[in-house]
Amino acid sequence: MIELAYPWLLVLAPLPIFMRLLRARSGSEEAALEAPFAQRWRQLADASSLGLQSSPLKLVVLILIWLSLVTAATRPQWVGEPIELANSGRDLLLAIDLSGSMQIEDMQVGNSLVSRITAVKAIAADFTSRRTGDRVGLILFGTRAYVQAPLTFDIKTVRQFIEEAQLGFAGEDTAIGDALGLAVKRLRERPADSRVLILLTDGQDTASTVDPMEAAALASEMNVRIYTIGISRRLGSSSNTSGEVDEALLTAIAQATGGRYFRARTPQELQGIYQILDDLEPVEQEKSTFRPIESMTWIPTSVAFWLAVLLIGLRTWPHLKLRPATQGQRYD
Repeated sequence: MIELAYPWLLVLAPLPIFMRLLRARSGSEEAALEAPFAQRWRQLADASSLGLQSSPLKLVVLILIWLSLVTAATRPQWVGEPIELANSGRDLLLAIDLSGSMQIEDMQVGNSLVSRITAVKAIAADFTSRRTGDRVGLILFGTRAYVQAPLTFDIKTVRQFIEEAQLGFAGEDTAIGDALGLAVKRLRERPADSRVLILLTDGQDTASTVDPMEAAALASEMNVRIYTIGISRRLGSSSNTSGEVDEALLTAIAQATGGRYFRARTPQELQGIYQILDDLEPVEQEKSTFRPIESMTWIPTSVAFWLAVLLIGLRTWPHLKLRPATQGQRYD
């Protein structure tokens, strides 16, 4: 449907009529001052009057130009049908381990084994694609932790960053505490209604400058729920040196923040974990709509322009037609 942004400007449409009435009234009065060459001035005024008195068509065109300009001033616009927007207050960060052990090929896919990072990237990317309506961000960590993608509704870009992640970018060790601390720092700037971190690792904390449990306590204070996922076929503990996942630590981190710990031995189990997370943290969409608006001002403006061109043509054509063709003639 078409709407006018400033419909009150339509009151200007009859303005030329009022001006013409005022001019007629003032023309009936006698001049208070006699000016030299008044007759010459009157002739010049008549010559520049566009010949409206002698051509009703010119008068109609001039009126249409005025109405087109008034219509353009009201800013007509096309308002489309309401469109529903997915909107959620949830802020969800994924923290993915890129340490050297993620290259171990012990994830069974069909009859072959693939590396842990290959399985993680494929399933995490699919999980991210289903989070339409949430703000999703990505933290990658190894010896160091860094934000690869800030919290955003641009799910497609976050998925691309997950698929392009390469081992060794952040170092060979595992800094779980630093990843937690960085996530809390990012999430505390967001509304407190729903802050979620999903941390995925296959090792133990070996390189953090921040104690993981201290970071978990801070996350609890900031209302950040942490879900931890351990990727490994074997279990480890905080006291071993096997390089396997520290299940005790990941469980303690999750419990301290109101989250849960999951263990994934196969890609199928990892896929199931993400489905559980979808249930635990559903995409909560608040119904909001907007109506697309397209400006239509160019239409009356274009009409006024071409009518002005027509008016100029009507004014100049008779003079071109009646001009004597004296050039090139010879008189004896």
